[in-house]
Amino acid sequence: MAAQADTAAWTAPFEAGDPAPWFEAPTPTSPRFYFSTTVGRYTLLAFLPPPGAARNAAMAALQAHRGPFDDISLSAFLVLRDPASIAEARNQLPGLRWFHDPEGRISRLYGALDDAGAEHPYWLLLDPSHRVLGAYPIAEAAALFAQIAALPAVADYAGVELCAPVLIVPRVFEPATCRRLIDLYKAHGGDPSGVMRDMDGKTVGVLDDFKRRRDVTVEDQAFCQEIRTYLGRRLIPEIAKVFQFHATRIERYIVACYDAKDGGYFRPHRDNETAGTAHRRFAVSINLNADEFQGGDLRFPEFGPRTYRPPTGGAVVFCCSLQHEATPVTRGTRYAYLPFLYDEAGAAIRQANLGAFAAP
Repeated sequence: MAAQADTAAWTAPFEAGDPAPWFEAPTPTSPRFYFSTTVGRYTLLAFLPPPGAARNAAMAALQAHRGPFDDISLSAFLVLRDPASIAEARNQLPGLRWFHDPEGRISRLYGALDDAGAEHPYWLLLDPSHRVLGAYPIAEAAALFAQIAALPAVADYAGVELCAPVLIVPRVFEPATCRRLIDLYKAHGGDPSGVMRDMDGKTVGVLDDFKRRRDVTVEDQAFCQEIRTYLGRRLIPEIAKVFQFHATRIERYIVACYDAKDGGYFRPHRDNETAGTAHRRFAVSINLNADEFQGGDLRFPEFGPRTYRPPTGGAVVFCCSLQHEATPVTRGTRYAYLPFLYDEAGAAIRQANLGAFAAP
């Protein structure tokens, strides 16, 4: 077991305003949990000491202040290293979960375990964008929970209203083009739409309750060329002007349907986290009937609760690395055209990663 360091001689590796590094690690319920998915709420990371009096005191302090940990405004993730504790750990929902770190990978990343093998147990409080609010030695729980008690509402965490770094461009598609795409979808009926995940070294499509949507692919090459013309004339120049990114390639020609009958939605995610999707640079969401449904808007949890809805024929454009969600459709049916854009550098990445896709 690693030695306990002298906390008086230790300085926290993070200061207020520093970004917290992302990682993936096993938990009691998932062999591969992505810490990046937890943005949009305050987060408390705890690098616990070995079993004993110091850990007992830390856990007692946390249990005494469990009320705010509701997984809506605040969550706690506790990092364990010793095998006995890992074997016994069970999540306590809402609000308290465990990361398994038997090799010390997360602890080293966060400075809770140094190169000499000494442990530095501490608390790290993060804002909803995973930037540091405060770091406290594990024994200073009183100061930590005083700061937690004074936190503003999640929507006000920055002190000013936040806007996600997205671009809204109206009039990309003509109304007649929107209607043609909707009619194409209705003629086919749509197939269930899955999500891409890395499993056993391969990127695979998975159908589960993470998304409730149906898609149709535009197969008519003349229609695809018409779509490319609209995007090339009306959208690509705006992306270059705003983001200084010159898109040269389009991935997929799909019409997506989110229907209120099954509460169509897509939970918070990022579009380029697998080997098979790493080439994607910008996502585009073009509403085809913005006035015919309620709900179904885009939200970017790292930037507050505000939602975004382009007008019919208009686009929302955003970087694929931003976490985003499509909120549930509560009335009507939302139809949207949803391509990804990338460039020649992305094309090289895609070509290099072709072997990552699992055979159908």
